[in-house]
Amino acid sequence: MRKLPPLTELRAFEAAARHLSFKLAAAELGVTPTAISHQLKLLERHCGQSLFRRRPRPLALTRAGQQLFPVVRDGFETFAEALSGIRSGGTSGRLRLTATNAFTARWLVPRLPDWRHAYPRLKLDIIGTDTVLDLDSGEADIAVRYARKAPPGRPAIELFRDEFYVVASPRLVGDLKRPLSPAELARFPLIEAEWPPTDLDAPRWQHWQRVASRRHRSAPDFTALPSLSFREELHAIEATIAGQGAAICSTVLIGPELANGKLVRVSRIKLPGYGFYIVHRAGHPKTDLIRAFINWARAAG
Repeated sequence: MRKLPPLTELRAFEAAARHLSFKLAAAELGVTPTAISHQLKLLERHCGQSLFRRRPRPLALTRAGQQLFPVVRDGFETFAEALSGIRSGGTSGRLRLTATNAFTARWLVPRLPDWRHAYPRLKLDIIGTDTVLDLDSGEADIAVRYARKAPPGRPAIELFRDEFYVVASPRLVGDLKRPLSPAELARFPLIEAEWPPTDLDAPRWQHWQRVASRRHRSAPDFTALPSLSFREELHAIEATIAGQGAAICSTVLIGPELANGKLVRVSRIKLPGYGFYIVHRAGHPKTDLIRAFINWARAAG
């Protein structure tokens, strides 16, 4: 059997590393800062190297401490979740999930009642951000990545893919009997969302015009026409629903509005979309909880 350091030393390390303070760790564990310092010295002796840089202040983890901290933290969380599951007799625990603002607001939040009904004891901490969080450091357990193909270097499972169409509110375009030609579409205000400049095939009006030009004899210069441009895709979608213009939107993010008629497709031209991938680090201790979320998301999609 592998020799492990005493649990008290690991608890002291986890608390001190999380707070980056011996004083706060001591207060949490109900001991003195001197006791915390003593336990950490014993753990460092067991590891054969320092885990904290104590000088100069503030307190910081060494490279060895940074390597050990997520393992110890996840271990304690796994113990707690396993015990909670045994007590409650079902799947329980907590997952930290990060996804883009648009996916969080337009897809995930409306489905959370179904999630709570299916997994009432499995809690979600949801981080809606377009910033790519570091899964290795424990900022999140799983991420919903939006990409053309699976992100490399770690387990990734595709939930579904979207497509892009030009859509508008009936308040703007009226009761359409047929799709609009590019020239007809150009008479309406156009809305655009910002995409990374490195993605040359992103669903911008410039890309849409290239495709339209192959199907129609003539098409206006759509790059000069958008009257509203948003950095956040979510805001572009809300402006489109409000009837402020036509936009190129993801079928996944506007599915309810297409179904209830608040938005209609105004052109048959389709642009390829992206995949929504669940990504997590290899060997994650919450594999069962991650699998539960994946199964639910696939069924809900």
